[in-house]
Amino acid sequence: MEAECGFEAPEINSYGHSFRDYDAESERQKSVEEFYRLQHINQTYEYVKRMREEFGKLDKIKMSIWECCELLNNVVDDSDPDLDEPQIEHLLQTAEAIRKDYPNEDWLHLTGLIHDLGKVLLLPEFGELPQWAVVGDTFPLGCAFDESIVHHKYFEDNPDSKNPAYTTKNGIYQEGCGLENVVMSWGHDDYMYLIAKENKTTLPSAALFIIRYHSFYPLHKAGAYTHLMNEEDVENLKWLHIFNKYDLYSKSKVRVDVEKVKPYYLSLIEKYFPDKLKW
Repeated sequence: MEAECGFEAPEINSYGHSFRDYDAESERQKSVEEFYRLQHINQTYEYVKRMREEFGKLDKIKMSIWECCELLNNVVDDSDPDLDEPQIEHLLQTAEAIRKDYPNEDWLHLTGLIHDLGKVLLLPEFGELPQWAVVGDTFPLGCAFDESIVHHKYFEDNPDSKNPAYTTKNGIYQEGCGLENVVMSWGHDDYMYLIAKENKTTLPSAALFIIRYHSFYPLHKAGAYTHLMNEEDVENLKWLHIFNKYDLYSKSKVRVDVEKVKPYYLSLIEKYFPDKLKW
């Protein structure tokens, strides 16, 4: 797992602020806070169950992974205080940075490319879900909202905060139950996880873990909710910590020559996925 890490994380994002600084005074930060207000109020246990049932049908469209990458060019993430470039730029920046430091882990390169593809939920073909239902940091439902969650104060208006079954540390879960059994807030992470799993990807479990939990900052940044993890989660979290550095800090103005790297990523897609996927 060790690598000669040639990738050096910059200290400031493309706006000139520290990364993930949710308090910096700017118009961007105000829109980000409003995003989290809406997310925290509307993401409830029942809402997530309904979304997973609807989108788990995979009846929206059939297309390849690369076609989805190109679709993502139409998406800008309102929850992100660090980036306003088209999403495919970020995907390739992430993948190429990983590829440089971990040349033998091709599954990790591909994970870098596809980890955000679930953001197509914002597009009309997928129902044009509101931003708060697609992007932003994720967190468990069915148990207490940890105070490490960004803009935690807005959970006061979430209906689940009034349900005694959901307000204890474990809530409806048992300690050590495994994150696989925990209902996470709905968004692009969980959707892309469903896509990969149901389309029978041959990516390793660590890749699926990264896809599903890369926005779960309360876990991998603050160490919250570890009491719900099992042994496999603990092992996979090591890879998520590696991945996160590239996901977060590759958000820069460095451009990637898409056509130059495209053949390599097409070969990885062919290795780990069917030609056409159900979305």
